[in-house]
Parts: sequence; structure tokens; C-alpha cells
Amino acid sequence: METAEFLEILNREGRLLAAAAAEAGTDAKVPTCPEWQVRDLVRHTGSVHRWAASLVAEGHTVPRPLDDPPELDGAELVDWYRDSHRLLVDTLAAAPADLRCWTFHPAPNPSPLAFWTRRQAHETTVHRYDAEAARGGAPSPIAPGFAVDGIDELLRGFHARSRSRLRSEEPRVLRVRAVDAGADAVWTVRLTAEPPVTVRAAEEPAETELSGPADQLYLALWNRTAVPQVTGDASLATLWRERSGI
Repeated sequence: METAEFLEILNREGRLLAAAAAEAGTDAKVPTCPEWQVRDLVRHTGSVHRWAASLVAEGHTVPRPLDDPPELDGAELVDWYRDSHRLLVDTLAAAPADLRCWTFHPAPNPSPLAFWTRRQAHETTVHRYDAEAARGGAPSPIAPGFAVDGIDELLRGFHARSRSRLRSEEPRVLRVRAVDAGADAVWTVRLTAEPPVTVRAAEEPAETELSGPADQLYLALWNRTAVPQVTGDASLATLWRERSGI
């Protein structure tokens, strides 16, 4: 996917998140994040937007902490989120293609600008789903191609980092397959006591396969919904659920 596509998705998803948060109300519980109310979701996502925008706009080449969100609530907090989202979108839209700034995982991307646009598109989509879960009703759709990209970022980006807790003392092999997104929408995850190593191919027999439509699998791997289908040793699906949190 191109950076412009990610920017368009980020723009849309942030607007949907704000609308769902406003409709749910900031007191509402977030069933997909049981420890949160909508105010926590909005504060977190808005703070991440502002953090990412500052990294890009100011060209920080080392990490910096997130700023604390303001002591706002209700409609004022949702408006603050809308401003945060607009700041991020505008910052990414104005950034040069040869931007240099810090990024935090080795997901394959041609530049920091592509990294941050992609990362924030997925960040916002997952939290938009959270906001819509708090509101109730049918969630907004997720395009299969975008879902496949998000699965790839999760497996080959986040879980390639030393911080990943998705490990096993005995070597094990997990397969992930999006059944509606083409022959290349399959990953083999090799688990050891070190961070997982994932290749985008069905390279060897796997003990367990997690599969389903791309949009459902995307949400499941982010631990928002149940895995549509588990084939083989179910203990690896349990390992994912218990240790894959980011």
C-alpha cells in the first residue's frame, strides 16, 4: 500500500473514532479494553497522535515521552481528540518524502514518513473499533488489503522486537492465514526462547493455524475478537492470547 492510502485511512478512521466516542459518551465502558472507559481511550489515542506528530514535525531522531493529556472530559475531550487527529493528519500530509526521524520497529517501510503514516493508520483503526464497541451497533468495515498489511506489521514488525513476549522454551511453529486475501496472505511464525521470526510464506509444517477472513483475523490478532478458526494444537492459540499483547 502507498503512503497516500494510509493517510486517507488515518483521516477517515480518526473521524469515525471521534464520532463513536461522542455518541457513546466518555463514561461508557470499552468492552474490548475492559480496564478503560471511553475517556481513557480518547486520551490515549489523542496523546499518541500528538506524540507522533511532534516526532515528524520536529525531526526527533531519538525517542521522547508522551505528554500527559489535558484534564478535559465529555464533549471538550472529544473535541481535543479531533484537534489531535487533525494535527497528525496535517503534519504527515506536509512532511517531506525524505523525512528523517526516529521509528521503533523494523517493519518494512521505505521511509520514516511511510512508517508513521502506516503505524498511525493501524493504531487509529484498532482504537476506532474499540470506540465503536463502546457505542454498540455494527462496526465500520476494514478493507482486506489493509487488514493484511496490519497483520504483517504486527507479526514482522512488533513481534520482531526484543520486547515481544511471544516466546516458547521449546521451538514451535505457528501459521497465520487470511483466507480471503490471496495466496500470499499467509505467515509462518517460528517461536523459540528468542523473539519470534516470521516469514510471509507457508514454508514448513505448522502445529497450529490461525485463520479467517482478513478483517476478522486482524482484529483477533490484536486481541479484540476471537480467532475465527483454530486448526491443530489449540495451546498455541492460547499462547498468542496470553502473550501477544503490545
